[in-house]
Amino acid sequence: MHAAEAEGVEVRRVFSATPERLFDAWTRPEVIKRWNTRPGVTVPVAEVDLRVGGRYRLHLCGPDGTVHRVEGVYRVVEPPVRLSYTWVAEIDATRAESVVTVDFRECPGGTQVTLRHEHLPTRDSRRRHASGWSACLAQLDQVITDDERGRNH
Repeated sequence: MHAAEAEGVEVRRVFSATPERLFDAWTRPEVIKRWNTRPGVTVPVAEVDLRVGGRYRLHLCGPDGTVHRVEGVYRVVEPPVRLSYTWVAEIDATRAESVVTVDFRECPGGTQVTLRHEHLPTRDSRRRHASGWSACLAQLDQVITDDERGRNH
């Protein structure tokens, strides 16, 4: 295992959408609320100040009503190519700051999204985030599919 793998996770997925559409989904609160979570969890609060140095805030509400808060600061905002931001989750007792970087690259059939979540403090944290991000990207794929079906009817 490489040092980078020891402290972070990487998740890739190809979407049938343009980089612009995916960047938009990643940065518009009303769209974030529809996909940036696992099934069964809602996002009642999504706030975005999309600029380098701007802040974002998410509230994730579990089926039992427990609310987890995530916040951070945008470090890179390069539409529609790259987005990078800090990640501080209230869930984590240490409130350690990690970094999420998302690259949107055109490819045959759409756009490849590569998400790297680095500086995760523990093996368990990396496992949970790998699973969580995979679930989020599956939800995003469903949102894009549903939106396309809605436009074609």
